[in-house]
Amino acid sequence: METQLDLEPAARQAAALLDGVRERHFDAPTPCAVYTVRDLLRHLLGLTVAFRDAARKDFGPATRTDPADPDAPRPEPAGDWRGRLRTQLDELVAAWREPAAWRGETEAGGITLPAPVAGAVALNEVFLHGWDLARATGQPYRADEATARASLALLAQSADAAERAATGFGPAVPVPPDAPLLERAVACSGRLPSWSPGGR
Repeated sequence: METQLDLEPAARQAAALLDGVRERHFDAPTPCAVYTVRDLLRHLLGLTVAFRDAARKDFGPATRTDPADPDAPRPEPAGDWRGRLRTQLDELVAAWREPAAWRGETEAGGITLPAPVAGAVALNEVFLHGWDLARATGQPYRADEATARASLALLAQSADAAERAATGFGPAVPVPPDAPLLERAVACSGRLPSWSPGGR
């Protein structure tokens, strides 16, 4: 993946959802089966810092934390968590706008990987977890075409079941080939495009 991707549309959409998240949502389920809304917010608060630092090649605890480790420290959605997350989303976008962020190798999730792959993963995380948050809290989600295409391209590369499980994605959910692009990307991640808190 050589193309420099723009993280701003996905980050802007995620930030727009935050005012619609209330504490009463915190224990609600999300389309990502291992996360409640609170868990999802903690994950977003952590990953925005981790991938910002990965773009900057500023390696440390944030880039070395395995997101699958249940004992790893996670930031809590407390205090002005909305302001914090919005700031971190802005910093994430700015960091990946630098051409140097896409060159060479970097570190994220405790592994070394090509910088363009890390950038694509960062975009995918913000995009899909933004959709998770919207669904869990009953808000609309507007995905731009370029972001959805980049997500689908990345997800389609990891067809191996063990590899997908290791990255938190289940087997792709079948959808019609003419389904909207957003639905195809969500389904490719192993999520049900029709998921709702009551129906799932």
